[in-house]
This record gives sequence, C-alpha cells and structure tokens, in this order.
Amino acid sequence: MTELLIKNGRIVDPANNIDMVGDVLVREGVIRELGKVNGDGREVIDASNLLVVPGLIDMHVHLREPGDEEEETIASGSAAAVAGGFTSVACMPNTEPTIDNEATVDFVYRQADRAGGANVFAVGAITKGRQGKELAEMGQMVRGGAVAFSDDGEGVQSASVMLHALKYAGMFDKVIMQHCQDNALAGGCMNSGYLATVLGLPGISPLAEELMLYRDVQLAKQASARLHIQHITTAGSVEIIRQAKRQGSKVTAEVAPHHLLLTEEGCRSYDPNYKMNPPLRTQKDIEALRQGVADGTIDCLASDHAPHLRSEKELEFLHAPFGIISLDCALGLYVKALIETQTIDWPRLIEMMTINPAGILRIDRGTLSVGARADITIIDPHHSWRVCVDEFKSKSRNCPYDGWELGARAVCTIVNGVVQLQLISHKCGS
Repeated sequence: MTELLIKNGRIVDPANNIDMVGDVLVREGVIRELGKVNGDGREVIDASNLLVVPGLIDMHVHLREPGDEEEETIASGSAAAVAGGFTSVACMPNTEPTIDNEATVDFVYRQADRAGGANVFAVGAITKGRQGKELAEMGQMVRGGAVAFSDDGEGVQSASVMLHALKYAGMFDKVIMQHCQDNALAGGCMNSGYLATVLGLPGISPLAEELMLYRDVQLAKQASARLHIQHITTAGSVEIIRQAKRQGSKVTAEVAPHHLLLTEEGCRSYDPNYKMNPPLRTQKDIEALRQGVADGTIDCLASDHAPHLRSEKELEFLHAPFGIISLDCALGLYVKALIETQTIDWPRLIEMMTINPAGILRIDRGTLSVGARADITIIDPHHSWRVCVDEFKSKSRNCPYDGWELGARAVCTIVNGVVQLQLISHKCGS
C-alpha cells in the first residue's frame, strides 16, 4: 500500500498542539497532509468517533533476546507491541549476553529488521555485564544505534561509577535510565511493612528507591547530565523528582501501569504474578503517583513488560522471578488508571506515550507532523473488552490482568505507513 487516507478521526498530536476532527494522508510511509483531504481512488480507513494519534511509544520493555528466547523474542515482543497499539519500543539490556557492546546492539537491530512489526530501539548497558563496576563502551554502542543506557534490574550502586556514566553519556547527548534501588535495603520480594510481616515475606523498603534517587539527582546536577528515573513507585520518589524539577535539574521519570493500579494487597494470594521489582506499594503511593502524572512531575508511561516462563512463575512467591507482562493491554490499563479516574485527559495521556518518550530518547517519532514517518495509532476510546492472556501475542503469560474488563483499545496500528493491526473498516477506492 503506497497511499492511505484516514478519514474523520479526532486527530490528537500533542507535539503540535493539535486536537481536531480531520483526515490524515499517508503516502510512501510518510505523512503528507492533515485536515480535509479528498479520498477519491485511495485506500481509506474510516476513523469516525476514534482517536488518531502518533504511534505510541513504550520506552521500557524486556524482549529477552539474546539468551532467553523461550520467554520472548524480538519478533514476539514486537508483535505484542503492535497488538497493544505501540509502534516503537525501547528494549532493556538485561539479556544473556548483556547488550553492552556494539555487536549486541547491532544484533538487536538486525533481528528487529527481520521481524518487521514495531520499531525496536536498543538501550545499552551502563556497565559491563551490568555488574556496576566498569563502564561499558558507550561510544561504540552509540555508533551502533543505542538510544540510551541502563543497567535496569540493577541500580548502579557506586556513586563514583554513576557520576562517570552520567558525564560520559552526556558527551553523546544520551540519557541514563536508572533503576533506583539501594541493594542494602532491597533484599526482599515485596513492599516492606506490616503486610510483609503478616505474610512472612522479606520486604523491600521504599527507602531503597528514594535514597538512590536522591543521590542520583545530585549526581546528575553535578554532571549537568540528563537522568531518567525508571518505574517509580513511592510518594517520596514523586516528591524528590518534583523538587528536582523545580530546581532546574534535567530529570525525567516514568511510571508503570501496575504501580498505578495494584497495591501490595495483591501479594496476600501469594500469586507470583504480583511479584515485581520495584514492588507494589500502597494506595497512598498510587494516589501520589497519579498526582505526579497530573502535575507533570512524571513524564512518561512505560510498561516494564517483563516476560517469564509459566514454570518460573509457578514457583513459590519467594523464589519466583520478578516481573509481569502488559504490552498487549497497557493502553487500556492506563486509561483505567488515569482517564477513568479523571486524573488527566486524552491529550495528556497521548503526550506521555508519544512525544515525551521520543524527546527523552532523542528519536524521530511521536508526532503527526507533515513529513514525519507515518507511525500512527488509532484508538477506540469506548471499546470494552476482556483481557485474555492466552490471546496475547507475547510468548509469556505472566500477567495479573487476565479477565479484567478494560474500556479502550488500539484498533489500528500503522508502522512506517504499513497497517500492522486492523480491527476497523478499511476499503479501497473511496
């Protein structure tokens, strides 16, 4: 298909402050016109009563390749992204081997090209082997296409190493994405407190997150570098970031759907699908996170999609691995957490899932500007559906949302002008 016309949709493009009903013309993978477009002789998608937005971006996913292809591959993760309305994802480097050199970065892009589907961007490791001791070859990874650096799954424990990483990444205008967790306070498997004591499970203190976060904000200020905080979970973290922004620090933050919807109460069942790192916290923390979204303290929404084998997640809670998947259903979860609670409106939600992550990663995505790549998501904001994990495109099934009723869904995903997901009417020559 060389020419595609999307008609009569509500076009929401926060990058250009656009919120209007109109048409979008795509030709040869590029957006050519916005507004009222003649549809004669063209392939047409009727987007009446639907939202037409820039292709959604998830800047924090785990695709497990290389090394754990039985859990997920770049191809299956890309397919899950498309099914969820995401046209671009950034994959974390905690693979086997670690994505900590130019060759492994190149491997990610070659596999993504073979897979088709969503755009996949590689995030390189901060340190070699994610061991937190010696900086990885950042310059070479940038040459290979790395868009950011993270040791996700492990916080960089050494302040000295972290300071050097911030300075070095700044030379390439790349952001450091930090999993804030002081390991001295994080030896458990759920949120520390009364409930953990009752359940007989070791806890992970909120201070584990907040102490490293405060430290890294100061280091980023010293280095005059960009710092992105991954999957924040506590009221204290929201306040630290809020104050840092008021002081002019180059700090951004993301929040995951599970930390906006689920509390530590889920752990009462000892179901390992409620085990994640950082852990589920309290209702008070959820309220603070939502307020952080509402006032702009939190910049992005990111799934932290973390596939695991069914056999691994069937282990007892203490020994099961951390993490859940949600790429296939994340959009509906965000709507449930933020739109249905009237925390934010649709333009703000789209901003947090498009131009904001694109700006942090410095990638040319996240807009419907004329001349931009035609990455487009069409959303039905009133599409009620039931989550069924057995229908996910992801290879894994470790998801606590099975059976949930959600009220919005991506019904068309277009990547580089090619329709990858089609759940709405599409006709030729209208």
